[in-house]
Amino acid sequence: MTSPAERYSAARRRAAEVARSPELAGFAVDLGFDLDPFQREACEALERGSGVLVCAPTGAGKTVVGEFAVHLALAQGRKCFYTTPIKALSNQKFHDLVQRYGPGRVGLLTGDNAINPEAPVVVMTTEVLRNMLYAGSSTLTGLSYVVMDEVHYLADRFRGAVWEEVIIHLPPSVTLVSLSATVSNAEEFADWLVTVRGHTEVVVSEHRPVPLWQHMLVGKRMFDLFHDAEAAQKHDVHPELLRYTRELARRIDGDPRGGRGRARRGPIAYRSDIVDRLDREGLLPAILFIFSRAGADAAVQQCMQAGLRLTTPDERTEIRAIVEARTAEMPSEDLNVLGYWEWLDALERGLAAHHAGMLPVFKEIVEELFVRGLVKAVFATETLALGINMPARCVVLERLVKFNGEQHVDLTPGEYTQLTGRAG
Repeated sequence: MTSPAERYSAARRRAAEVARSPELAGFAVDLGFDLDPFQREACEALERGSGVLVCAPTGAGKTVVGEFAVHLALAQGRKCFYTTPIKALSNQKFHDLVQRYGPGRVGLLTGDNAINPEAPVVVMTTEVLRNMLYAGSSTLTGLSYVVMDEVHYLADRFRGAVWEEVIIHLPPSVTLVSLSATVSNAEEFADWLVTVRGHTEVVVSEHRPVPLWQHMLVGKRMFDLFHDAEAAQKHDVHPELLRYTRELARRIDGDPRGGRGRARRGPIAYRSDIVDRLDREGLLPAILFIFSRAGADAAVQQCMQAGLRLTTPDERTEIRAIVEARTAEMPSEDLNVLGYWEWLDALERGLAAHHAGMLPVFKEIVEELFVRGLVKAVFATETLALGINMPARCVVLERLVKFNGEQHVDLTPGEYTQLTGRAG
């Protein structure tokens, strides 16, 4: 119980915050939770007219800052564009903003959809905004704020130029809000933003609300990657894991069946065994990253052939009802060609793939079912590595190597952080 003096002090502090940032005070009332210090700092900078670069771990609430930019634009009678790297993230952010502001004030522009493009708030993929800038689109009239979610894509060797072009060519009157979980050189990046965009404040938070525990599955044995938090800080791998892998390496080297020229491999954990293990450990729902579309589809088939069923009868009924409602207008001939019945069978078992090669409506159904907790295991390419709000208790990386378009390379620390950040 607080004392009268403490209550008076808290009231004075709230009054000062309202006087300093009246728009933020009105915005915060509807949130239903108190702003964290980094959120408040970034939002206050926005209200003062400064651009911001927000770097905070996955799940920390960076998007609140982007949503405040939307609030400011609407309060000023201006426009805000919310850009994302992928269609799935654009679709989710569109639905989030429609829930808050209504369908009449929010639009969506991606390669698949064009909904209410002249709305004061438009969610779009970054390439769409780049094309608008080069075409001199009239839709840019009245634009006051641009939110660039996952701005670390600037460093991507194939698509990074798009982000750079947008940042450079946006009109000087537009305030830029940059959000990322994996910008390691935030101060250096901010210096460049100041050069091309004017005053930009850097807001960094290293607190992750949900702790991340890392494990390693060797064959069918699961080990903690680190013994405790202190060991994790020092990158000291768990001694038991080291002993086991060294002993395993010795056994493989001493196996006469290894032979010269033959690949020497340790015990293999099958995908169905991994999902079954996660289910028994209470670690579902999970996203299992496989850096191949064919691999993601094959993983679902393997789990079905192994007889995995992760859903209850009631959940299966709910899944079928949602899928049938979303596909009701599609001709049965098309559904047959698309492998609908096999796909539905997997969904009813709580299994799904998610990758860019899927029909957009199928991807959206998988996302909806996963958000509802009905699909328990999704085998995905990097399409789910970004800031999509998916309730994954666990993330599995099948490999630490991926094909970058030219060769197979190790995951970068930023990519590892982005992928594992989906957990929790």
